[in-house]
Amino acid sequence: MALRAQLGEAAQLSFADAGPPVERRGLRRWDFGDLPQTLTRAQAGKRLTGFPALVDDGETVSIALLDTRDAAEASTRAGVIRLLRIALKDAFARYEKGGSGFAQAALQLKTTIPTEALLADVLAAVADRAFIGDDPLPRTEAAFADQVKRARTRLPAVAEGALRLLAAIAAEHHALGQRIAGIPAAHAKLAKEMRARRDAIVYKGFFAQTPWVQLGHVPRYLEALERRIAKFTENPVRDGRHAGTVAEWWRRYEDRVQRNRASARVEPKLDEFRWLLEELSVSLFAQELK
Repeated sequence: MALRAQLGEAAQLSFADAGPPVERRGLRRWDFGDLPQTLTRAQAGKRLTGFPALVDDGETVSIALLDTRDAAEASTRAGVIRLLRIALKDAFARYEKGGSGFAQAALQLKTTIPTEALLADVLAAVADRAFIGDDPLPRTEAAFADQVKRARTRLPAVAEGALRLLAAIAAEHHALGQRIAGIPAAHAKLAKEMRARRDAIVYKGFFAQTPWVQLGHVPRYLEALERRIAKFTENPVRDGRHAGTVAEWWRRYEDRVQRNRASARVEPKLDEFRWLLEELSVSLFAQELK
């Protein structure tokens, strides 16, 4: 804690010297100059580094200093998106009631995700993809202005694509729910497993939390679960063998997640592995979906 306090004090002094004041609040536009990636100051014979970041406060943005580069990058991404949502308020407003097909999708997912939460989730995903996507984060006023132009251009296509994808996911989720409901009581274990696998894919917040590339595969993952149920009675022994393989890999994955959480470790490759498990399930239970 003492080191963090020293780091914060040193970084604040450097930040003030660099231009933008530390911990400015209530920002609604990029009018604070450049946002440096790091601030370093020599103190007591050591070089202490802080990481300036934008912070999304909901309706406005603030500037703060964070302890790690990763935390600052994640926070700044959210802060930039908030400023872009403010700058493109009128363009974004047309999607804030859901747009074409949203009502039907929300109805199909209502027992899993409240409609208001689903809409907020979809809007968050659209804003992230349309406004930033794979672009580097802007750190100057000029770069932000350029980002506004790109975001405005991309927004319609991203929003419309997201709504089409949501409709496909909701339809598959609904069909899978009906298939699970029809599983005989004698196969309760299968029904329980299918609910768990479905709920690991579609849950409150899934649309923004699922990587954009993987989001497009969600309908296929849900369909694969449905086809597994349809094939189960053809060869329960084979199903059980494949299920054991998948379950063991899921156990290893979840153990690793818990260990990382306990040690505050971030392991990006583990997220990739999580989606490879879905591909494994498709290859074992629904090869025809490829």
